Amino acid sequence: MLVLKNVTKAYDKSKRAVDNISLEIKKGEIIGFIGPNGAGKTTTIKMITGILSPTEGSIIINGVDISKAPVKAKKNFTYVPDHPAIFDAIKGIDYLNFIADMYEVSLKDRRKKIERFTKAFQIYDALPKTINSYSHGMRQKLLLSGALLPNPNLFILDEPLVGLDPHSAKILKDLMREHCENGGTIFFSSHVLEVVENLCHRVAIINKGKLVACDKLETIKKNKNITLEEVFLEMTKNE
Repeated sequence: MLVLKNVTKAYDKSKRAVDNISLEIKKGEIIGFIGPNGAGKTTTIKMITGILSPTEGSIIINGVDISKAPVKAKKNFTYVPDHPAIFDAIKGIDYLNFIADMYEVSLKDRRKKIERFTKAFQIYDALPKTINSYSHGMRQKLLLSGALLPNPNLFILDEPLVGLDPHSAKILKDLMREHCENGGTIFFSSHVLEVVENLCHRVAIINKGKLVACDKLETIKKNKNITLEEVFLEMTKNE
């Protein structure tokens, strides 16, 4: 579903934000992408989504090279960034209908899905209001609802739990599991290691731009008596 081949992002000769990463994510997997601040997580996600172009390497989404066919590749995924930046002069319902139009979701399906997701996230009654009246958490829920609408092959999230109340965080985790059980794939970054440990099929750890681990949690941990937090701290400690 998602393949990164020797992907590098260099802003100058002396600095590589992402350094020769190779990674393959299969259909039906939830992959947790973790690392310290500045390790290259968001840069990697921005390259996967086509916001940034890699300096070297290729990114293949459902068999499509995003550098060669960006529009075709982007039809295979939806993306929720780490900050809910959104044009806020329109109503919430108009934003969701715009997303549904972009991904060619039928009127019948969108009505059902909009009602389901926005009621689950408790923002249904706010949809007739303009987004500039929404709180940070409400904007995050609106973005998540919009990203779920097309039932994407690949669901990409950068720190999706930031700003969510415990109820909405639980709803999102349940929806992520359901999405993968139905054949979808999820790639998400998070600093909440407990969520990664409990939710993911595999974990990828990045440090200083390099991928230092990518495997099932039990394989990475080696010792079942240690936590992901302990493994993470050991793999990302300063030399």
